[in-house]
Amino acid sequence: MALPFFYKEDINIASAEVALDEETSKHVTRVLRMQNGEQLQLTDGKGNLFTAEIIDDNKTKCYLKILSAIFQPPSSSKVTIAVSLVKNAHRFEWFLEKAAEIGVNEIVPLLCSRTEKQHFRFDRKKSILISAMLQSQQAWLPLLHEPVKFSVLVKQKSHDQKFIAHCEKDEPRIQLNTYRPFSSSIILIGPEGDFTIDEIELALQNNFVPVALGNTRLRTETAGVVAVTVLSLT
Repeated sequence: MALPFFYKEDINIASAEVALDEETSKHVTRVLRMQNGEQLQLTDGKGNLFTAEIIDDNKTKCYLKILSAIFQPPSSSKVTIAVSLVKNAHRFEWFLEKAAEIGVNEIVPLLCSRTEKQHFRFDRKKSILISAMLQSQQAWLPLLHEPVKFSVLVKQKSHDQKFIAHCEKDEPRIQLNTYRPFSSSIILIGPEGDFTIDEIELALQNNFVPVALGNTRLRTETAGVVAVTVLSLT
């Protein structure tokens, strides 16, 4: 049976002991009713995976002894997705959960001309990614950015391979799954109503390749999941 799996952001690899925060301590001692001598696993979301033993089952500050530590190397291909925020925040959160389970590396909330403006609750979004990482038994937490304007993002040059997925039928596009992934790739996913023609042109001017994600028109969050899946598993 797999050991219970938890996240702690800052773990000193050289330290023999770790103190859990109050929320995690309560879950360990009150919900799971774990006691001194029992073992669990921890990750810092940066590839480090620890096996630890409870040495003080305090309900507000549980202490653990590190028994072993291993490092899980990241994927050889780094996938970043920049996806527009959508009017229904729950749909965007569903996307975050699924993208983290699949194994995306970075997520950039995108502000486009047709993006419905909304308050972005960063801490809530990050907690969803943490839960998805733990549920899928991974040791890497996707890097979540604050929302970025489309015009700013497309001018950045930090990726080897750049795609924009849009639905303009008059513009030539190639299916995304025909490309071999490079060591670093980014894909842009537009809002409800798609990117504007001006946005598409700006992306093309900055060396983004126009792609399609199949033969049907997808919701923003569905398109995001499809894109992450293709780039991560190709």
